[in-house]
Amino acid sequence: MPPYLSPTQEAGRDFVTRGLAGPVAMLNLLRFRKVADYSASPELAPIAPISGEEAFRRYVVHTLPFLSRSGGELLFLGAGGAFLIGPETERWDQVALVRQASVRSFLAFADDEGYLAGLGHRTAALADSRLLPLTQLTIPA
Repeated sequence: MPPYLSPTQEAGRDFVTRGLAGPVAMLNLLRFRKVADYSASPELAPIAPISGEEAFRRYVVHTLPFLSRSGGELLFLGAGGAFLIGPETERWDQVALVRQASVRSFLAFADDEGYLAGLGHRTAALADSRLLPLTQLTIPA
């Protein structure tokens, strides 16, 4: 199965037209490369090779100010591993949960030129990923 590192045009269109209202949480499942691959963004490459996990740490440090400025926040970043319930052969190195005030604020964040200048750290870091937009449900009384 090919890696999933960025949304397809169709997935992006479906996300925008889904009609999500209010805050949106983004569940990120992240699998890192052993060695970060900066071939797509050589201007961001460190002098010596680094791990995918270190490249992702650099992405997070770069991203947090832009996320905050757009009204978003990193709710959770944690170590992953094997599933308790799920495929035995599937593992994720880290999991992140990011909240944005709305789809509109997420799109503004994702299009920010300053944010995009450091996106190459994420690309260099990841061997595979999943991104699932979530909206909160009201629990009936």
